[in-house]
Amino acid sequence: MIPAEAGRPSLADTAGTGARPVTKPHLAIVGATGAVGRVLLGILSERADIWGEIRLIDSSRSASHGLTVRGEEIEVVELSEDAFDGIDVAMFDVPDEIAARWAPVAVSKGAVVVDNSGAFRGDPDVPLVVPEVNGCAARIRPRGIIANPHCTTLSMIVVLGALHAAYGLSELVVSSYQAASSAGRAGTETLRAQLAMVSGEELGAAPGDVRRAVGDALGPFPAPLALNVVPWAGSLQEDGWSSEELTIREESRKVLGLPELPVTATCVRVPVVTGHSMAVHARFEKEITVAGAHEILAVAPGVVLCDDPAEGEYPTPSDVAGTDPTWVGRVRRSLDDPRALELFVCGDNLRKGAALNAAQIGELVVGDTGA
Repeated sequence: MIPAEAGRPSLADTAGTGARPVTKPHLAIVGATGAVGRVLLGILSERADIWGEIRLIDSSRSASHGLTVRGEEIEVVELSEDAFDGIDVAMFDVPDEIAARWAPVAVSKGAVVVDNSGAFRGDPDVPLVVPEVNGCAARIRPRGIIANPHCTTLSMIVVLGALHAAYGLSELVVSSYQAASSAGRAGTETLRAQLAMVSGEELGAAPGDVRRAVGDALGPFPAPLALNVVPWAGSLQEDGWSSEELTIREESRKVLGLPELPVTATCVRVPVVTGHSMAVHARFEKEITVAGAHEILAVAPGVVLCDDPAEGEYPTPSDVAGTDPTWVGRVRRSLDDPRALELFVCGDNLRKGAALNAAQIGELVVGDTGA
């Protein structure tokens, strides 16, 4: 652990001061046994080794299990106040109510919190950070907490951030095609179980036949996902909008620094295990061409341009699962508006959509403090 030297400020206090810890900072992963937590452990093993101790924390029923990170098996400890002793950065991937309770505890112990839940995303004193777009926002964190955007927002925002910097985004219309894994392990298990139920059957040609085959095995979804698409993600909000649709609206505005940006979203679940896709209509302040967009996107950090329809080259979720970048293709200028583009983007919702972005934020925090 970093020695508790008299007068030595913690990471939470030293952003931008040039203070330099004498050893590598210590990291806690809260929710280590979940789907995103396990992906995060793999990512930490792949990236630069900037961390000292990595402490794995989870609920009492998951504690004592061993997980491997950086080639070492580490025991999972139970979530408690003492679990944050000596921790410099704590990455949370837990339900909103648990994050709301325990993130301030971690901060009180001297840690900077990177939170992947929705508990703090709308808080004006909590920056919502995508390092390729607004990394500098991580330096100002009055509550000691940095929020990770929702996986659907993260599936497109790196692409939009690059285009916005060049052309000025003025309007956004999005339809998402969201993978089952964004509903957690239960989502993935439900989809696989439903696929087994309908496999080899002559289903999908009569009203309700898929629903009858699946029965009550809906899991976290309101309708069968196998052989189907479900135009719903989240909870019901005012005027028929879903919470995830409104999340895309508010998070896009916050990350891009455009509080009045017109944004409309429709969220759809599709029978894909991992990888969100989005059809994007983006209007800009300046006239834009496909060639100009290609020039920007070809060199944008965290983006892979895959756009040659004549050769059948465009991103699909099954092709990008397990990769880090946001993939973009089907770039077209609107037929009726020279300032608008149509795009198709794909990204792994467990990597850049959650775990990778959290890891990148943690690296920003460490870099800002000179560790």
